[in-house]
Amino acid sequence: MMNSKTYETGIIGNCAFMAHVKRDTNISWLCWPRFDSSFVFGSLLDDVKGGEFSILPISKEHTSKQYYIENTNVLRTEITSEDGTYRVTDFAPRFSQYDRYFKPLMLVRKIEPIDKNPKIKVRCKPVYDYGRLELDSYQGSNHLVFQGGPEPIRLTTNIPLSNLTEERSFVLTEAKYIFLTYGSPLEAPIVSTAEHFLRETINYWRIWIKHSTIAPVYQEAVIRSALALKIHQFEDTGAIIAAGTTSLPESEGSGRNWDYRYCWLRDSFYVLTALNHIGQFEEMEGYANYIANISFEAKGRFQPLYGITGKRELTEEILDHLAGYRGNQPIRIGNQAYEHIQNDVYGQALISLLPLYTDHRFVFRERTDSSQWVSFLLNKIEQTIDEKDAGIWEFRNFANRHSYSNLFQWAGSNAALKIGIAIEDTQIQERAQRLIDRAIEHIEKCYDPERKVYTHAVDSPHLDASTLQLILMNYLDPASERARDHLIALEKELKTPEGLFYRYLHSDDFGKPKTTFLICAFWYVEALASVGRIEEAQETFEKLLSYGNHLMLFSEDIDENDGSQWGNFPQAYSHVGLMNAAYRISQKLDKPSFLTKQE
Repeated sequence: MMNSKTYETGIIGNCAFMAHVKRDTNISWLCWPRFDSSFVFGSLLDDVKGGEFSILPISKEHTSKQYYIENTNVLRTEITSEDGTYRVTDFAPRFSQYDRYFKPLMLVRKIEPIDKNPKIKVRCKPVYDYGRLELDSYQGSNHLVFQGGPEPIRLTTNIPLSNLTEERSFVLTEAKYIFLTYGSPLEAPIVSTAEHFLRETINYWRIWIKHSTIAPVYQEAVIRSALALKIHQFEDTGAIIAAGTTSLPESEGSGRNWDYRYCWLRDSFYVLTALNHIGQFEEMEGYANYIANISFEAKGRFQPLYGITGKRELTEEILDHLAGYRGNQPIRIGNQAYEHIQNDVYGQALISLLPLYTDHRFVFRERTDSSQWVSFLLNKIEQTIDEKDAGIWEFRNFANRHSYSNLFQWAGSNAALKIGIAIEDTQIQERAQRLIDRAIEHIEKCYDPERKVYTHAVDSPHLDASTLQLILMNYLDPASERARDHLIALEKELKTPEGLFYRYLHSDDFGKPKTTFLICAFWYVEALASVGRIEEAQETFEKLLSYGNHLMLFSEDIDENDGSQWGNFPQAYSHVGLMNAAYRISQKLDKPSFLTKQE
């Protein structure tokens, strides 16, 4: 397979911000002070207006090697040219200090010679207001201050400042350090502070992984996905963003360029499931609290997505002044989908909070508000269960009664029933059962007995990968003939020979999709494992691993023709899909009945 167009970056972050580091050392994406703020460096979308923060050799001919320090989010980039080899270690400090997490708006870069006498040039040109504003720089004793944005950005270093201000090259003979901070400057010794922060950050990530429960099956891929997912969480509120980028197109010239730096309620079920599988309850509780706060504050409908602080209005705006990734327009900030009607979200909110009542590691009996908010969510399901909506794929110009939406109303009502039993509320139990029966009526109207498949909506012939969830949510008994037939019909139409999966193949607001959607392929792996086709599940999963970039980071979309990565990157949804698929396979492999059958 020719993997010609992967995203050539790694990510670093500390649950306050995230940055992309290219294989040539340039920081190609960094939004400050939050995930949804303007970029400070944004060459991912415009090489000229996006600014630059690079550490390049003088020779244009050079090779690059990029890798993470094992079991961490600390990234290393090694550059070799005719002058020699040097290594750049990039990280965002994160560790426990004074009974809380230290996670400043600070990017640290350590530059050290590895072989011979490498000659390098450091360029730092931050911008703001999405590249419309070039910042003015002022020199201090051992720092530069960039002003013009909302807060000053300060670069503190033991590199001679004239080498930076005059962009002069110099021979790297010893380790050099750069701190780039937003707002609060660094007021500490440069070398010892950098080394202390690096040691503590490495130690934090390794302990976090040691405290994760990760099965030995596909462990390396799951560890990297877990680490990537972790830094998509905005720890201040618990929100987890879909991706840290905006406007990376789903395919060349498609116009499907969206801003994903927000929190989708739909994703909550999948994200919390993945975190639960690896035993990371701190993140799960933070995310559950974010969802609970939105639930209580919502007076009308739930939105499909919210800002990372719970902001409701995410007005979509098109930026005309940026070139776009590989020249692809438009560039969007904000996301009009916040106005959509998507009725699956109420069920997903209920499912997301179910572990707080069914897992006895959480002390649910001390909660006094359980009946209130469960009843509130059941009211929402009652009010919307007969409605048409925009569906999981957020169709912008037409509505249907989607089987996926009704499935999660069914599943959410089942969750409410279980919570009602746990808190001994018979009224909630009775209401939940009525809604379960009503949802079943709608879902069954999507069944096509001739093709032995559930279509994506009532009175529609089209197939959709989201209906794989009928099997994964146990609406269809995975051991039943109906589940097996449904899976066969979907794979015949939507699967590629390499195991990739299209969301659907009918036309939507933008025509027919041209790339496959990676989380659907991981759902397919889960479905294969669920119905007992475990060897096919493993074979397909291993093929899917080849679609990561050089650091095993995955995008939203894959072009089946050449394996190119498209869509926002890295996509939390894709990494969640990988983690849940690996878990499903590991559970099947652990069952004695399966092992006996294989013998």
